[in-house]
Amino acid sequence: MTAVERRLWFRVRAKQLGVKFRRQHPIGPYVADFACTSARLIVEIDGDTHMEAYDKHRDRWMESRGWRVMRVYLSEIDDELDSVIAAIEQELVEPGSMLDWAQRTGQPSVYGIGVAVSSPPGLPASGEGI
Repeated sequence: MTAVERRLWFRVRAKQLGVKFRRQHPIGPYVADFACTSARLIVEIDGDTHMEAYDKHRDRWMESRGWRVMRVYLSEIDDELDSVIAAIEQELVEPGSMLDWAQRTGQPSVYGIGVAVSSPPGLPASGEGI
């Protein structure tokens, strides 16, 4: 695990959020960064090597099998770990409420109508370099 993954893991492990999370959990042909099987929630950490097309395909595959995928950016964990934990807790209580960055921050969606309109801190704007 990277240092960022360890920071998040130490906050979600051992049922600290009321449910068990597993790290590096295999699901079909993929491996989820963190997964709560009882809530069918996957938490993925996106960083500089984020690949939009691959992630969308992977997320659709997971969703078609009943999983919800919450993508969290490295910068969110670095800058606002408590907010990330609060968002995960909210997602566990209210499924579908905190899955993407726009929902968590109240900002425009990163991917509006087929075009990137805003980016989370630390990621290139308008899909550049993704």
